[in-house]
Amino acid sequence: MTNVWDVLVVGGGPAGAAAALRAKQLRPEASVLLVDRDDFPRDKACGDGIAAHGRDELDLLGLPGLLDDYRPTRRLSVVSPGGVRVSATVARPNHVVPRMVFDARLVEAARERGVEVRRHRVRALAVRDGLLTVDGTLTARAVVAADGAYSAVRRLLGARQTPERHIAIAVRGYADLPDDDDAQLIAMQRAGWPAYAWAFPIGDGTANVGFGMLLPHLRATGLPGRQVLHGRLAELLPHLPARDLRAHHLPLSPGRPRAGVGRVLFAGDAASLINPLTGEGIYYALLSGRLAGEAAVTASADPLPVYRRGLRAALGRHLRTTDVLAARHSHPASSTRPSPPPRAARRSSTSSWRSASAPVRSPPRWPPPW
Repeated sequence: MTNVWDVLVVGGGPAGAAAALRAKQLRPEASVLLVDRDDFPRDKACGDGIAAHGRDELDLLGLPGLLDDYRPTRRLSVVSPGGVRVSATVARPNHVVPRMVFDARLVEAARERGVEVRRHRVRALAVRDGLLTVDGTLTARAVVAADGAYSAVRRLLGARQTPERHIAIAVRGYADLPDDDDAQLIAMQRAGWPAYAWAFPIGDGTANVGFGMLLPHLRATGLPGRQVLHGRLAELLPHLPARDLRAHHLPLSPGRPRAGVGRVLFAGDAASLINPLTGEGIYYALLSGRLAGEAAVTASADPLPVYRRGLRAALGRHLRTTDVLAARHSHPASSTRPSPPPRAARRSSTSSWRSASAPVRSPPRWPPPW
């Protein structure tokens, strides 16, 4: 039995699995433990969409064929808040894979690579003799906290939580869809903008469907959240009655904390790495998890600077841009009476949770860009 683990990963979602996989990929002899409060497979409320750049991350992790049995999706249809529909064929296909399947495959790949996987809920974290001890029984040289939007590890360290104004909330379910319908649909809503519903075909006769909006905008309605979210989903996608609806919170990148504390590195949702314009999180989880795993095994004595530099190189300019755009609609009052999107936005075939009609605010002063 290993007494001191080289890397302890908390959370078995895409970020945690990527961290564990990368650590063993770079140092096969390293001892890596992955813990999660649940057994796998397990469901996770999510849009299930994996963009082409997410596939690139899987390639880097040595898993190029992980999604080959799922149909690629090449068509995208977007409905603007004013009701204008734009359809396009994307240059690189996307995939839609239920998290029940995707996460379990990643964890199993990590196990096959030599990662030990255990079911364990983290309740305490301490630093002793320069090492990290979890619950008094698990000791590691470095810890990757990939335990979700309300990370227990982040809370135990006293790190700042994502402010409510930078949190979105969504409901996700599944609906029947003809097998030959392979177009991803995003239908935006003017009320409470930015807000949209989606329908992402899986390829098996079903589609992942849902609706999301900013949490402050939801609270500003004064109505029960379930009534608003379920009602607007049914309004925007009346032809796709949803079942198995589950709500989930999305901590958006403008409210992200620092990249870690000491030898603890935050990744994925625990680092609030969700795109504020699209709601995408899987790519950022895979990328940040990979970088955290690299730092943990290549610089275990002081992994945070290495991890921070990796994030800055990969995402720094990108996130600074999205943060500025997201700041335009950081308060419910800014969207109570939305203006039509500007001409350039009406020509665009891409989706956005942010309107371009409001004046640009100054970029957020925090957090620093790593």
